[in-house]
Amino acid sequence: MRTSRGFTLIEVLVAVAIVAVALAAGLRAAGALTDNAQRLADVSAAQWCAENRLAALRLARQLPGIGEETFDCEQLGRPYRGVVQTNATPNPNFRRVDARISDADGRPLLTLSTVLSRY
Repeated sequence: MRTSRGFTLIEVLVAVAIVAVALAAGLRAAGALTDNAQRLADVSAAQWCAENRLAALRLARQLPGIGEETFDCEQLGRPYRGVVQTNATPNPNFRRVDARISDADGRPLLTLSTVLSRY
């Protein structure tokens, strides 16, 4: 009788299937990490746009008028669209200001709010 050494075809196919599943999971995780990194960069740039706009309103040293204003901003070489909405508060010496930033395709990225006072 002759004994054969090595793996059977079934064992090799099972091992290949396990490796394929592990590689597919690794590729999916790498793709998710890439998407998350891009999203983080977009949100960070949008926050810079909103902070710059709200700082400009503070530096104007005037109580902003109630209403809505749109603006464009470019950070990290990418265009962003912004809307500044100013609302009245119960105290007439203060205004609530919301800066909403979206990407070039119109997807919302960030909303930053503050309260401005009369100087």
